[in-house]
Amino acid sequence: MAMVFAHAHCLDPAKLSVAREEFAAMERLGIVESSNSAWASPLHMVPKSDGNNRQACAQQSSPPVLVVIGDYYSEISISVTGQLHLEYIPEISYGATSGFLSDKTRFPSFMRTVPQDDHQARAIAQILDHYGWTWVGVVATDSEYGRYITERLWHHATKKGICFAFVSVLPDALNDELLEERINSTIKSIIDNRNVSVIISFVKAYCMIDIFGKLLKYPQARGKLWLASDIWSQSPEVLSSQNYKLSDIGTIFGITLKSGNTTKFERYLDDLDENPNHHENNTFLSNFLNEHGTNSSEELKKLIYPYAVFSIELAVKAIAQAVKDLCTNRNCKRQPLQPLELRRALRKATFYMEEKSYSFDHHGDLNSGYDIILWKQTQDSLDVNNILAYYSIEHQNLTFTSQETQQALQRHIGNVTSRCTDSCRPGYRKTSVTGQPGCCYQCEPCAENQYSNSNGAVLTIVVGIIFLAHWNTPVVRSSVGPISIHLLLSLMITFTSVILFGGPPNSYQCQARQVVFGLSFTLCVSCIMVKSFKIVLAFEFDPVIQSVLKKLYKPYLIIAVCMAGQVVIVTMWLVHGPPYIDSEITQDNMKLMFCNEKLIPAFGAMLVYIGLLALICFGVAFKGRKLPDSYNDAKFITFAMLIYFISWIMFGPVYVNVTGKYLPAVEMIVILISCYGILFCQFFTKCYIILCKKEANTEKAFRCNIRNYSMDHKGSEDELSSNRVENPTLSASVESQDNWNSVTPPCVSSNSLFPVSNSWNNVLENNLKSTKKTLQRYNSLPPSLIK
Repeated sequence: MAMVFAHAHCLDPAKLSVAREEFAAMERLGIVESSNSAWASPLHMVPKSDGNNRQACAQQSSPPVLVVIGDYYSEISISVTGQLHLEYIPEISYGATSGFLSDKTRFPSFMRTVPQDDHQARAIAQILDHYGWTWVGVVATDSEYGRYITERLWHHATKKGICFAFVSVLPDALNDELLEERINSTIKSIIDNRNVSVIISFVKAYCMIDIFGKLLKYPQARGKLWLASDIWSQSPEVLSSQNYKLSDIGTIFGITLKSGNTTKFERYLDDLDENPNHHENNTFLSNFLNEHGTNSSEELKKLIYPYAVFSIELAVKAIAQAVKDLCTNRNCKRQPLQPLELRRALRKATFYMEEKSYSFDHHGDLNSGYDIILWKQTQDSLDVNNILAYYSIEHQNLTFTSQETQQALQRHIGNVTSRCTDSCRPGYRKTSVTGQPGCCYQCEPCAENQYSNSNGAVLTIVVGIIFLAHWNTPVVRSSVGPISIHLLLSLMITFTSVILFGGPPNSYQCQARQVVFGLSFTLCVSCIMVKSFKIVLAFEFDPVIQSVLKKLYKPYLIIAVCMAGQVVIVTMWLVHGPPYIDSEITQDNMKLMFCNEKLIPAFGAMLVYIGLLALICFGVAFKGRKLPDSYNDAKFITFAMLIYFISWIMFGPVYVNVTGKYLPAVEMIVILISCYGILFCQFFTKCYIILCKKEANTEKAFRCNIRNYSMDHKGSEDELSSNRVENPTLSASVESQDNWNSVTPPCVSSNSLFPVSNSWNNVLENNLKSTKKTLQRYNSLPPSLIK
């Protein structure tokens, strides 16, 4: 590693002392080390402040400090970077996460090896949304960090329908007179808002100690879920300082900065020289060793923050790479580096750690991501490093460490609910409450002639997920998988089109509702037609017919042609006479607004066109109704088309006789009946086999069914040929029923929803019947005709 501070500058002695101690501590911790290599000059430090110090500085011409690592807190970093920028000295923080520091017009010299808080707020909002926590409390400090992350959380949370029940702001300073009063107010807010089970905290650890100390006095305030931000999510002292247990509080679910491997650091502490006199230039370490004596290295291990080790190591790696990039082509000992050129090199540097590359973005931030942790109480201690998941800033998603971890977390916090109002039951609708946020509402019964339903589209999505999850299984493949997905998509759009038929009409809605329905349902019927052709083609044994069908079977071309026909009809309708808003006066002198279809022949042509396609589907499917039980798609297509025909035949007379507000409702019902008929007949039976009859969803079961069908089909051909034999005695005398029954059938399949017949027995019965009929005809012939 290269040394961080190449030279000292004549800054204020107090600030310089801080920098000197920081580097000395880093050097002794093994993070950096002094070097006299070709590119690193010796470290020059100014001695203690005295009267001649400033004069010595005035005469000194050595280059300034090149870079500073620190501070952890945003408030201190904002102050320090303002001073350092006067000399263009870059500051790399390992913990300051305030988004204000990303503004390079105000803080051009600031950089950090941690992501800014907007990402953390987005991650917290996603966690809340993932578990359905929509009514939460927020506790924050009155600081740059607290104000910024609270504002960003509100921004991301409101987009997901999450509301804040209360926001408590605490003073940032311990000696503030208002601190105790604000903490008491926070406790009162937690107690009063009984529906709030999740509380997000952006306050520092010492404030959480006071909050928990007072909170535990009230039984109704216990058992909450605390979502801790990075500022205290790995601070066990919030409980251990007062000998509390995790069970006293409830659950602490936290988000923390990316952690690293602390093995090397722990090894350094094991080998630490515990003689305080050998660390006189490191005040902190010297005092710590004096206080703890021989148990110092054990005590120090308890204070390790894995994310700090990771972030500081990243900072050092970045500096080393930037210096290397600058000093590769020049002698940095003779031509010392300047802070400004090092700052530029840092912004461009790409460095590696644990086989992963890192670099600063245009804001000077390093977006390494977050760890999601759950505090865990053990017999001996409190585990605050129990990582369950990771949050990727790049992909903005949560990834659990394992499926078992996700399931364990779900069992632990799955029963936690934090909502202002429970979801409304079917038949009820949400109504807003005056003065309350959107998360708080009342559930009132739906008005007359209205209903609430969110299951049309949801069922379609569920079916699609099941099909995609079992994509390579025989049931899905035999259903023409890609075409089935197109069919589900068309059903989804058709279900959605129903929404356009309700509510107060407008000109766009009047034109869109029939167009969306017509095109989507045409696509639906076209997909079913393609599936019908595919199934019949697969079991057509006549080589001539099969050859012709193969040439004609172009699935996507068929769908495109069918869709083109409907597009022409709809386009002509919209061009020559589009639907428009009309009105009429009802019997009770009320003005009723409705959509007038205007060009009724065009509307009829659209429905007739769909009907013709459905009729073709019905004919093809009816032809294939006796196919193997594994391929009972044809039967269900026949049922679906029958449901469609019945519903739309009934729609005609009703449409002619019904007027006013009930007319859209009638069409909505017919559309829903048609869609549900197709959805149930085409997909629910297959989902049943996929989920409940897995033994039938195998290639072996399908082969058995096809083999039985083929033999049955072959048996029918043999029967026809036997009827054409001139002298049937040759075939009639060589076989007997005993011989047939002694044959073992090849296989028996049971992968249909209906009772499965033994196709082999059918073959036997057919041939025996043929033999008996032939013998009867033979015996009835005149003797003169028998040779």
